[in-house]
Amino acid sequence: MSGCFIPVNLRLSKTRSKLSKKFSFGSSKKRQVDPKDATLEKNGLVVCFGEMLIDFVPMESGVSLAEASGFKKAAGGAPANVAVGISRLGGSAAFIGKVGDDEFGHMLADILKQNNVDNSGMRFDSQARTALAFVTLRADGEREFMFFRNPSADMVLREAELDVDLIKKASIFHYGSISLIDEPCRSAHLAAMDIARKSGCILSYDPNLRLPLWPSAEAARKGIMSIWNQADIIKISEEEITFLTEGADPYDDNVVLEKFFHPKITLLLVTEGAGGCRYYTKGKVTGVEVDCVDATGAGDAFVGGDEKKLREVLLFANACGALTVTQKGAIPALPTKEAVLQILSK
Repeated sequence: MSGCFIPVNLRLSKTRSKLSKKFSFGSSKKRQVDPKDATLEKNGLVVCFGEMLIDFVPMESGVSLAEASGFKKAAGGAPANVAVGISRLGGSAAFIGKVGDDEFGHMLADILKQNNVDNSGMRFDSQARTALAFVTLRADGEREFMFFRNPSADMVLREAELDVDLIKKASIFHYGSISLIDEPCRSAHLAAMDIARKSGCILSYDPNLRLPLWPSAEAARKGIMSIWNQADIIKISEEEITFLTEGADPYDDNVVLEKFFHPKITLLLVTEGAGGCRYYTKGKVTGVEVDCVDATGAGDAFVGGDEKKLREVLLFANACGALTVTQKGAIPALPTKEAVLQILSK
């Protein structure tokens, strides 16, 4: 088990939240926290903000969309995946986002409800449809996406439609970067982050790069990095490191630290697919070996699996991601806590 060490203060303050009480690392110097920090009164709710959509996954792997004989319909969207993942593992989660006032939109709201995710922050748009994505599965289980958003309802969420009270109840506010691409959703996203931060929430960021949705590669890099320094917890993949650095070695700790570490961050995670993950300040946790059928939602399941002491958390989260790739779709494949413990026992 390899690792790297950073000589800076990266201790999670014990006064921040229930999550932070479960692990601490780095120096013993505590971060100063406002005594009025609302997090002290919160109950572990994770509010996930962003897109929820329908994925259409080919029934067979290794074919193009044109060659597919049929598709499996599955609920998806990275922030919604995280919310469901947390709930299935026994946590408390809510989702804030916008879908169409159509059959797909109401189906997605029902799926959240069925999975014990608070969907009171969802909004329905009568003019824009629920987003759709066709997902091509290669022979190795990796994906390529074709999106239908012209515009989709998630893109037109307005600041005035935010459930401010729900955000203020959160201990953790989790989000991606897709909601930063277009207005008015970008302004709503930034406003939600501001509310969360002022309410004492831990800010959790998964860039979740989907390059075809951005106007250009440069716009994607600029947009993703525009809110980077505000997050307390960031999860990034090797592929995203390569993209954001324009080709640098994602395994080079110096590259990761120089480009992606910032003074506010308390935990930076780099996922390595089947190889597990790296975390900073130190360490690497091995992956969990499974037969990969569909990698959709694996990273989101990883985020949803954070629990208990850090190294135990990350092995647990790796198992969440591993189990998710053994079935087609994202939300349908997210594991329960019992399933994760079973595979870890092996």
